[in-house]
Amino acid sequence: MLDTSQFSWREILDIGLVAIIYYRLILLFKGTRAVPVIYGLVLVLVLYYLSGEIGLYTLNWFLANFLGSIFLVIIILFQSDIRKALSELGEHRFRLRKAVAGEVLSEVLDALTTMAKTRTGALVVFEKRVPLGDVIEKGVEIGAKVTTELLLTIFHHNTPLHDGAVIIRGDRIAAASCILPLTHDATLSTAFGTRHRAAIGLSEETDAVILVVSEERGEISLVNRGRIYYGLTESALQGKVTEALES
Repeated sequence: MLDTSQFSWREILDIGLVAIIYYRLILLFKGTRAVPVIYGLVLVLVLYYLSGEIGLYTLNWFLANFLGSIFLVIIILFQSDIRKALSELGEHRFRLRKAVAGEVLSEVLDALTTMAKTRTGALVVFEKRVPLGDVIEKGVEIGAKVTTELLLTIFHHNTPLHDGAVIIRGDRIAAASCILPLTHDATLSTAFGTRHRAAIGLSEETDAVILVVSEERGEISLVNRGRIYYGLTESALQGKVTEALES
């Protein structure tokens, strides 16, 4: 049994703080590709400490050099996961976004249902706590109230704004013709086109709630937190979207 009397209060505090930070990192990166890397990094750190304590100097030297470069490699490989985690860390503390009203959602769903029947492709993004300013500024600013008629006009085949996504902030259409980052998930079915890949790509980096209308299938899909939900009935879709917006 470990004799804790051998440790000073500073050492106990030090260990406690490291444990808390490690726990928070796991929560932040939960569901991302970075979690196995964090576990592996902790194992390497433990080996580095033990090798120094028991006199395995060659192993200790090797691990010291390895750790000196691994952090930079991790940042490069997992920059999207890190950005998403940091965004989620600050979303509850530093950003308060206006909730999406029921009437706004109703206008959007009415428009998308109509477009699904006519097989008109569409991509609608609800901004939540993670700000989408960098996406909005690359699109065409609208700043208009959300209405079914306006959405149908924007996504009509003959309008210059029908390509790209509409971003909804609160009860306003902030911008249209916005370009979203594509997912790099190689396991995603080839049945999903560019709109779906763009929706998933944005949802992997932010907490946005995204609705996609497929031109090929005439179907509305919901994308949130890197997951896609499709084949839903109208009532199931509305319930799922409401749940995602309120979470």
